[in-house]
Amino acid sequence: MGDGLLSALLGEFPAVLVVGPRACGKTTTALRHARSVIRLDRESEAVAVRADPDGALDMPRPLLIDEWQLAPAVLGAVKRVVDDRPGPGAFVITGSVRTDMTAQGWPLTGRALRLVMYGLTEREIEGHAAATSIIDRIGAIGVDALTAPTVALTLDGYLQRAVRGGFPDAVIASSETMRRRWLTAYVEQLLRRDVDMADPGRDPVRLDRYLRAICANSAGVVADSAILESAGINRETASSYGRLLTNLFAIEEVPAWWTNRLKRLVQLRKRYVVDTGVLAAVLGVTARSIRAHGDLLGRVLDTFVMAQLRAEAAVSEAQPGLFHLRTQEGRHEIDILLEFGGGEVFGIEVKASGAPGRRDAVHLEWLRDQLGSAFIGGVVLHTGPRLYPLADRIVAAPMSSLWSTPRDPAVG
Repeated sequence: MGDGLLSALLGEFPAVLVVGPRACGKTTTALRHARSVIRLDRESEAVAVRADPDGALDMPRPLLIDEWQLAPAVLGAVKRVVDDRPGPGAFVITGSVRTDMTAQGWPLTGRALRLVMYGLTEREIEGHAAATSIIDRIGAIGVDALTAPTVALTLDGYLQRAVRGGFPDAVIASSETMRRRWLTAYVEQLLRRDVDMADPGRDPVRLDRYLRAICANSAGVVADSAILESAGINRETASSYGRLLTNLFAIEEVPAWWTNRLKRLVQLRKRYVVDTGVLAAVLGVTARSIRAHGDLLGRVLDTFVMAQLRAEAAVSEAQPGLFHLRTQEGRHEIDILLEFGGGEVFGIEVKASGAPGRRDAVHLEWLRDQLGSAFIGGVVLHTGPRLYPLADRIVAAPMSSLWSTPRDPAVG
């Protein structure tokens, strides 16, 4: 999905910084837009760039600089080129670490735009990458954007997709065994090589315990004390691990939604593992074992839905904010909120059942009544085959409606 946006950005701006998890497809995408390449994961090329970063950039443009964090001095050289010869389409820069482009001293402030990429969405895997994003359709027409697939998935079908995840190598693996091996190796490299390169000296055993605790509580508003107890670490260590894994795009936090129109809203963030395949590999679970574990089942489905929405939002025109909602007394809780420009809100509940009823929409109805016209719609996503109304501006819809379109229905 990022191809079209990357092409458009290069047509307007001198440099585009493409960031996201390792192995999510950043380099493959960027290569389609480059005339020459510097691969900093090759030590010989990294040594040359460190020795003479300005000279290393004397190559045909657009120039792809792959994994910039392995030779950060290259960014200063990019800055000098852009300042001396401004013009669109000079550099595509990829990296597997999160960067604060507003930080003081960041060399590309005002010179590069950031494009965040994640693993493949189900829409891409189904072959509908060119279709309009569900995010933009929802922003335009609310619940009418959701369409029922012609062939529906079962609960097992959703769970099989969830434990596969969205990393391209896992998606194309020849068997479930090969996919599990790849994901296990990915986690091992994340905890040892990637972490050590980003922040040397971390204990991989304790970090593994922390990641396991996060995976077991993915999609939850969990007090830090529960994570600390489960991982056997102190608060300072947990905070450090959280920042580190967030910077490596392994986990993300979704902020609580707030408005002065509502009182007593909880401000705790929800923690998510970015890829459900990684979650399954860390916990050592399968589709069958997840189904037998009620609490984990709900968390996996919520995390799976968020993975679709996160990736869609990153490349959408609307660029909505992703939030969750929970009141202090726990009377009302909504899994995911999309906030569009002008304060328009769309609510999403995720249910493991195949035929949710109106009682499953009670929190969405409450929010609708509180917000009035600012509430553009809500959906209870479920694992059954049907799309049907539940209340005014609220429908029940299969989870696969997130990637099915009127022209290109999802297939099972």
